[in-house]
Amino acid sequence: VTLPGFYDGVPELSDEIRSQWQRLNFDHATYLSDVGLKNPAGEQDRTPLEMIWSRPTCDVNGIWGGYTGDGFKTVLPSQASAKLSFRLVGTQDPDAIRTTFRHYLESNLPDGFTVEYRTEKGAAASQMSIADPAFEKARQALSDEWPRQAAYIGCGGSIPIAGYFKEILGMDAMLIGFGRDDDQIHSPNEKYNVESFHKGTRSWARILDALTRG
Repeated sequence: VTLPGFYDGVPELSDEIRSQWQRLNFDHATYLSDVGLKNPAGEQDRTPLEMIWSRPTCDVNGIWGGYTGDGFKTVLPSQASAKLSFRLVGTQDPDAIRTTFRHYLESNLPDGFTVEYRTEKGAAASQMSIADPAFEKARQALSDEWPRQAAYIGCGGSIPIAGYFKEILGMDAMLIGFGRDDDQIHSPNEKYNVESFHKGTRSWARILDALTRG
């Protein structure tokens, strides 16, 4: 992402987290094939897993303009539109990035062109403090239930309230999920495995037991 200052506030992975991710043996080639890519896009000095879980992005969610129906028409579009979103990490400031993006776009706008913005409210990233002993107790409890060691991961979802828990209550939200890669979350054919449901229930029993032991 070439916006000036975009990577300000982006932390590097700790050695502990990097080691946990390496032990997962994530199949980068299969992942890229599943999404229709041969080579990863984005930062060339990062693995696909690192970019998915720990790096910020600028995403073009949709582009349209001119005639888009069946067949063709020899028209010259008078305008073009796009939807964009930014996934933030660390201490990146959503308001600062919005302002920087506008300035960058306007400074590269050809003469005679104009640009219009319609914005939604943004939210800062939420990063849990895994130095809190409660998180390690939860990780160990999960590892006791599942056939491999649990790992702290990143997630590109949008849960603004998690950040408010930290900001207002001074507490980290412990976000733990039991979904699988093929669950097709938020899709028309979303699923959830019964095994994941039962093991997830037992996992929470283990976590609560571990936390109450002090």
